[in-house]
Amino acid sequence: MSIAGIIDHTLLRSDATLEDIRQLANEAKEYGFASVCVNPAWIAFAAEQLAGTGVKVCTVIGFPLGASTSRTKAYETEEAIRSGAAEVDMVIPIGALKSGDDDAVLRDIRAVVDAAAGKALVKVIIETSLLTDEEKVRACRLAVQAGADFVKTSTGFQGGGASVEDVALMRRTVGPDIGVKASGGIRSLEDVHRMVKAGATRIGASSGVQIVKGEQGSSAY
Repeated sequence: MSIAGIIDHTLLRSDATLEDIRQLANEAKEYGFASVCVNPAWIAFAAEQLAGTGVKVCTVIGFPLGASTSRTKAYETEEAIRSGAAEVDMVIPIGALKSGDDDAVLRDIRAVVDAAAGKALVKVIIETSLLTDEEKVRACRLAVQAGADFVKTSTGFQGGGASVEDVALMRRTVGPDIGVKASGGIRSLEDVHRMVKAGATRIGASSGVQIVKGEQGSSAY
């Protein structure tokens, strides 16, 4: 199994240029990454660069704070799909979760799932670095209840990042039937091995090329 096939090759910096996105797409084609993950303004260009390659375009919704309204997130999702996104990574309303308003979180996730309507995979970013273990479990259960395809650890913009313990907790909570994406601070082949062993089925990383080159020089996976 190739590591590249489970990596979302990611570039979400606000100062990313056209040439940066072109390079990202070229690397994704060369190494066979699962997707490129870009900000919404770059979806159409990335989709054009990747047409016919099998590499998907992933984007982010309500990013990075999760504090947009549910209607805004739903519109973002619809617009992203029209532009060429096949996967969307949405941020939950973290404040609502921490306030105990699970109904609001459920409605928020469902708004994006309904907007995707089978046209795109939905990954739910719960932002583990801001949550207690009890809150992580609640967030994951709500994502499953709403019909999401994945739960995801982090945006990478709030400090912290993916940990083996969080990935394992998320996998135990959601069971075997939906994906777990580990994202944030994953920079080496060893990091990927640890996350996969803990239960991750997708990796979000801006260091995808470095990781794959590590695999090419190793027989450990």
